[in-house]
Amino acid sequence: MKALKEISAVTLLNLKSLPMRLGASSVIVIGIAGVVGVLVSILAMVAGLTGMMTSTGRPDRAIVIGTGSSFEVLSNLSREATRTVLDAPGIKRGADGKPVASVEALAIVRGVLKDGSPANLPLRGTGPEPFMLRPELRIVEGRTFEPAVRELIVGRSAQRQFRGLDVGSTITLRGADWSVVGVFESNGDQHEAELITGAETLQSAFRRSAFQSVAVQLDSEESFADFSSSLSAVPSLSVDVMREPDYYRQQSRSFTRVLSMVAYLVGGIMGLGAVLGALNSMYTAVSGRAVEIATLRVLGFGTTPVVVSVFAEALLLALLGGVLGACLAWLLFDGHVMSTSGAGATQLGVPLAVAPRIIALGVLWACVIGMIGACFPAIRAARAPLAAALRGI
Repeated sequence: MKALKEISAVTLLNLKSLPMRLGASSVIVIGIAGVVGVLVSILAMVAGLTGMMTSTGRPDRAIVIGTGSSFEVLSNLSREATRTVLDAPGIKRGADGKPVASVEALAIVRGVLKDGSPANLPLRGTGPEPFMLRPELRIVEGRTFEPAVRELIVGRSAQRQFRGLDVGSTITLRGADWSVVGVFESNGDQHEAELITGAETLQSAFRRSAFQSVAVQLDSEESFADFSSSLSAVPSLSVDVMREPDYYRQQSRSFTRVLSMVAYLVGGIMGLGAVLGALNSMYTAVSGRAVEIATLRVLGFGTTPVVVSVFAEALLLALLGGVLGACLAWLLFDGHVMSTSGAGATQLGVPLAVAPRIIALGVLWACVIGMIGACFPAIRAARAPLAAALRGI
């Protein structure tokens, strides 16, 4: 009980003197706020990209691409292969008996971002009924494209990032003029960063014969096994079959891994700088209170209250810095869209998501920095020779 009273008394005395050391204390708070702000903002991009990719696709839909193709754009499927896929069991069929599926082509075209810089833009060619297969696609401006005509619809995310994608505009792709006839939304998933037209129209305009993928609606989630195994049993067919969420999650994995590494590398380097700043500031604070600390020890206070008081001060300043940095990151970045080169080297509009767990991680990071920065000054305060300390040496 006596020890707790001593710790409380010394800690309160220490904290009351903080206003007299405002400059040194501000160095710790601002330094840690910068570390946490950068860490939280990069991790928010990781969370946003992961959320966008995992929201693309449904478990009762599957995508078929050529074997060994990391990305859809690198896949090649012949017309014969696509017909074999469409005849496989497990695919849902419409009232007309036709499979609910889309044989798709994908091309990467060049567009101009709002800031004037060029960037890649995916142009997807779909089957005649893209909205039946993907009901999440909704036309919000204009109308859908007509088959066999060089018309396209643009995703809301692509429209926000690129110039010349308003309804009624004409854009030039690979030397041919295309009319923008509509704008669609799809719950913020990856498709919103695309242009969509008819697959046969794209094939004709780009003089292609092969397709890149086949997307199918399954009878149910459980039908995937039958669908996949039936295609694997065809010797002449070399394809990879995945559920849509698994495919898009795989696409984002390498990019999110790199972003996470960057976040912790940059956060670690900045954290080291913040630790050094905290060390310097805490050493200054301890030196300025050397006579006071020595007097307390002469009066019978133990070394534990002195050590705890130094740690309490550092932890309080670190918490202030962590909360400040996390709040700034949340105010500046949460919900904002950042353009970045993503899967398949296309431009993605990644919505930044500053989730509570990311804020908690940033504050925890701040506390660790503060505790490390207080460690050596606390030991010095406890072990300083009394005679020298009382003389202010």
